[in-house]
Parts: sequence; C-alpha cells; structure tokens
Amino acid sequence: MVVPHTALTHLEGSVFVHFSVLALSSIFFLVDPFAALPTFLAVTADQDNKRRVRTARKASLTAFVILTSFAFAGTYIFRLFGISLPAFEIAGGLILLLIGLDMLQAKRSATQESPNETIAAQSKDDAGIVPMGIPMLAGPGAITTVMVLVGQAQTRWQMVAIIGAIAITAAICFVVLGSATRVASILGETGIRILVRIMGLLLVALAVQYFVNGFADLGILARPLIATDSSGT
Repeated sequence: MVVPHTALTHLEGSVFVHFSVLALSSIFFLVDPFAALPTFLAVTADQDNKRRVRTARKASLTAFVILTSFAFAGTYIFRLFGISLPAFEIAGGLILLLIGLDMLQAKRSATQESPNETIAAQSKDDAGIVPMGIPMLAGPGAITTVMVLVGQAQTRWQMVAIIGAIAITAAICFVVLGSATRVASILGETGIRILVRIMGLLLVALAVQYFVNGFADLGILARPLIATDSSGT
C-alpha cells in the first residue's frame, strides 16, 4: 500500500520530535547542573558575583565544546576502534545505571566528581574549565550518551537535534550556575536533593532502555514495536 505524502511527513516529524526530546532529556539529566550547585558554590566561595558568573560561563562553554567535539568525532571513534553501536549502547547503559543509582541517593557519581578534585578546585584561581567544565558537567556519562545518540542518528536533522540539545543544556547550565546563590536559596538543600533523585530515576530508566536497544540490535531481544497512527497506513 502506498503511504500518502502527508502521512510520511507526519511520521518523519514525529520521529524527529521524539529523537529531539530523547537527546535533550538524556544529555540534560547527565550534565545535571542542579547536582553541581553545592560544589560550584564551594569552589567559588571566595569569588564575587562577577567572577562567579565568569566561572559559570567558562564551565558551560567548556561542556558545550567537549560534548560537541565528541558529537562530531563519535562516528570516527566507532570506526577507529571497531566498536559497534550495540556494544556502546550496552556499555553506555552500564555507566548511566551507575550514575543513576548514585543520583537516587542524592549524591554525585565518582565518574563526575571526586573529593580530591573538589579540594583541588578550591585552591585554583580559575576552576571553570577543569574540573567544573570537565568532568563535573561534561563527564563520561554525558560524553557516552552523546556518542550513542550520534550512532543512532540517521538523518542530518537528528544531528542538528543533538547539537541543539547540547547548546540548550549548556545555556541552562550557565543560567543555573551563574545564579547559583539565588537558585540554591530558592530550591534549598531539600529541593536540590529531590530534583537529583527524580533525574536519577529517569536516568536509570534510560539506562535500561539502552540495554534493551543494545541487546535488540544484537538480536538477543525482540525490539519493542512502536504504536503508530492507523490513519497513516
């Protein structure tokens, strides 16, 4: 049966929207600027508001540059090391699961932040690039997710969606960290913990989905069917 052009356009649009939402949510949950607030405030305790905003800008820009670089280099890294997408999905799912389980306990994963890095950052004049930008914002989990998304992208517009998701996440990081004192006072320690736990729960679900996708691509599991509008058939 021939599928009408309008139905094809609607289907392609819905796939793009679904992929865009997936990219933004997964990248944002892993970067998670709210969980980085306490460390950012500790690192910038001796800075005035102007320097704190500058540090937030550097951290956000560093995260954007790092994640965008891996977005463009992801395909070449797969080819260089002979890594298949299913293998990377399963490995990425494992990393996301570990980070998500830590977030469910309202704490930062050691893959994103270690006590030694925090202490070292407090003695640095400018910690915006290291460790705030990388690995606290653009950590292994966020980098892995970007590369998995690049491996799943089938069109140029989906690549645009990934870059857009990184840009939006970096902009939110700048707003949250640049207004760290105000945001922390509004949310409070309890509010931040609740947000981190919610993001952790969603991250664990995303990790399980990565496992399912990886095993499905290997033929071990049957890929779940996505319901479609009957009017488009």
